[in-house]
Formats: sequence, C-alpha cells, structure tokens
Amino acid sequence: MTDSVVYETAETVAVIRLNRPAAMNALTAEMKTSLLAALRRAAAEPVRAVLITGHGRGFCAGQDLVEHAELLEAGDKALNTVREHYNPIVTEIMTMPKPVVAAVNGVAAGAGAALAFACDFRVAARSASFVMSFSLVGLGPDSGVSWTLPRLAGLATATELLMLAETVPADRALSLGLVTSVVPDDEFSESALDLARRLAAGPTRSYAAIKAALRYAASHGLADSLEEEAELQAQLGQTADHRAATEAFVRKERPRYQGR
Repeated sequence: MTDSVVYETAETVAVIRLNRPAAMNALTAEMKTSLLAALRRAAAEPVRAVLITGHGRGFCAGQDLVEHAELLEAGDKALNTVREHYNPIVTEIMTMPKPVVAAVNGVAAGAGAALAFACDFRVAARSASFVMSFSLVGLGPDSGVSWTLPRLAGLATATELLMLAETVPADRALSLGLVTSVVPDDEFSESALDLARRLAAGPTRSYAAIKAALRYAASHGLADSLEEEAELQAQLGQTADHRAATEAFVRKERPRYQGR
C-alpha cells in the first residue's frame, strides 16, 4: 500500500484506512489504485472480515476535485475514472467473500458515501454525515449508488438525496436505513472494530453465500433465485463449519467456526 491507504490487520480483521486527512480523504487516482489493491489483498489473505474507515475528520469526501479540474483542463478523459477505478472498487467490496464493515468516522460525500453503501454494514459516528454531492458538480450518480441507495432507502428517498444533495446527519441516516448503527464518537472506533471481530469469528463461507444469494436475487426472478439458493446450500453442506455447527447444535454446545 501507499501512505494514502494504510492496510493493517487486527487479528483476523483487515483494516483499510483512507489516509489523506488534510483533504478529508478525497480520492486521487493514486489513492483509488491503492484502495483497490488493498481490497484485493484482503480478499486473498486469510482474514475473515474487512473494515474500511478514514483517518481524521472525514470518512471520504469523494472525488478529489482539484485533481479532477486539472484533468479536465488538460483535456484528459477525467470521467474514465468511473470505469477504471470506481466500478472495480465497488465490485470488489460487494463481491468480497467476507463481510465488509464501513466505519464512517465523519463526512461521507459523493463516491465516499457510495463506498460506504457498498459495504455490508455501516457503523456511523454520531458526528458523521452523508451527502450525495454528485448533482452539485453537474454529474449523475456513480460508484454503484444508483443500485445501492434505492435498495437501502427506497426510490423516493434516493431521488430526494441525489437531486437535492442535502447533508444527512447520522441520526437521519439511521432512520432512513442508510446505516446499521450510530455510536457516540468516543465509543465509535472500538464499536466498529468489535462488529468486524464478531463477523470474523462467524461462518465466513455462509456469509459469502448470503452476499451472493442477495446479489443474485436482486436481478433474477423467483425460480432462478430458488435454484441459486439450492446450489449454494449444496456447496455449504460440504463445509467444515456446517458439519461442526450441526454437531454442536445436537450436543447443545456453542459452535466455533473456522471459516471453512
């Protein structure tokens, strides 16, 4: 990784920290490349959950508009970054065969908010906020937010947030279903890591199947979704975790999952 994206491990949790605090962790091309590399590293390594957070006051302010303006001035195809960077990053998060937690420590704007929405869980500090800032710079949604936001909050709310681009405080984000929980600032970091650790101690293959089944059902009918469930269950039935958990249930013991 580079200085702009820090990769650490806390036991079986990979912690990916966006690290441009002076710029509210706004995303440059270099930073996006590093973030994608960090996500692919987390997918390949034997960690069992991933936590994404930001350093400083912001989670992520989205696209670095200073760099973006320079690319526009130079005549470069600045918006190629959607296909080159944002789409692969969101795909990596949403297809990650492990749970992904966004620890939203501050402002999450534009693509930064979209990154959080792509994660499986979003723990927000009480001082955190979200803003769908795309229309403020004359752009439409990207980074998967046209897919994730209506599924989290409904079409009408997604339209409101994207068109009006008003700041959504953490408590309203919770009421809209945009975040999993809101935590006091002084408890936030440990609470988010505790959730990631809890997930890391769980049945990793089962979590991967849940993500795959939900993603599949979002674009397929009932018959196909039932068949996908059957296929996934057939695979999970052969896992060590399923067998051990079944035996533990019969013995009235608490199962211990190995992630395989």
